[in-house]
Amino acid sequence: MNKPILPGATLGVLGSGQLGRMFALAAREMGYRIHVFSNEGDSPTGQVADREFIGDYTDSKAIAEFSQSVDVVTFEFENVPASATDTAEQFVPVRPAGAVLQTTQNRLREKTTLAKHGLPVTPFAPVRSLEELKDAIEELKTPAVLKTAAWGYDGKGQTVIKNPEDAERGWQELQTDEAILEAFIEFDCEISVVAARTMHDGNEDLRLYGPILNDHENHILDVSSVPAGIPQTTADTALDIARRVMNTLDVIGVLCVEFFKTPGEILMINELAPRPHNSGHLTIEAHATSQFEQQVRAVCGLPLGSNELLRPAAMANLLGDVWANGEPHWDHALCDPNVKLHLYGKQEPRTGRKMGHLTAYGETVEAARASVMNARTALTQPPASR
Repeated sequence: MNKPILPGATLGVLGSGQLGRMFALAAREMGYRIHVFSNEGDSPTGQVADREFIGDYTDSKAIAEFSQSVDVVTFEFENVPASATDTAEQFVPVRPAGAVLQTTQNRLREKTTLAKHGLPVTPFAPVRSLEELKDAIEELKTPAVLKTAAWGYDGKGQTVIKNPEDAERGWQELQTDEAILEAFIEFDCEISVVAARTMHDGNEDLRLYGPILNDHENHILDVSSVPAGIPQTTADTALDIARRVMNTLDVIGVLCVEFFKTPGEILMINELAPRPHNSGHLTIEAHATSQFEQQVRAVCGLPLGSNELLRPAAMANLLGDVWANGEPHWDHALCDPNVKLHLYGKQEPRTGRKMGHLTAYGETVEAARASVMNARTALTQPPASR
């Protein structure tokens, strides 16, 4: 990396959702300007950016114009076409590099790369035809999970293969020409480690958050909390694996490693996210430096901030479902002074759509979890029933 990109410079974000919004807010606090490239106007990031470029991610001319207006480019979701990062890299640094994005946006490439470097992943097999699927089922047995190799998130692009007879149904359901079959893992919990890495004065600087305990509903993250309440040896192993992932992929920026933890304290990497992660939203209140400020520091080549956990915390997602019976009762949730509200500026609440989150902190992680879940419940309760 060359000399640091200092406050006053303009940072570019490919992608315009809530992760970009929170990155932009952190960057603004540090004195940076923000340009965002979005495929729609009035986006969550665009609302807080200095300039919002609107276009198609495959439009190389538009990406080039955007890239020439900034000093560095980062991204806030992994489904950015490789052509966009290739174009941006002709003009400015892209962090993490486009090569990291190319690996992590394809489940098959990701698992193959990790396995090649001796990192623990769920057993898997490539699937490019119904015949290959049948062979993979014979190898991995059932139940198993069939996933599209690309463009999947929040449970999209996957189906459970309960028995060999499900093969044809599963293959037709995904409608893809490249998939991955993963063995079904009996796990007792899911955890994540958010990592930030940069190079400053020729030296590596790396900070790790977590592990963070994650609970899902319908394949969408529901509640995250820290500390995770797992054995210290398991926590240390998770941190070490995340450190190895960051160095293996040579990540400059923020990346999240999601794990399955088995009852025998065995960890398997489920997937990677080469950006800040939903489970890391609680770092805004719980840690000395949030994952979003770390992203700013990392992509700009600045020394990273402290990752010290200041207090136990829990985060609960707010999906569009919360609006089912009208505007939520925000005042009810905020009656608890330990609860913080984050809304993403999305205009249309839809079932399953992430609209915001609540974070609570407490003397213990149990207290924090109780507070954030009670606050979320209060959003949909009329005054008489409280």
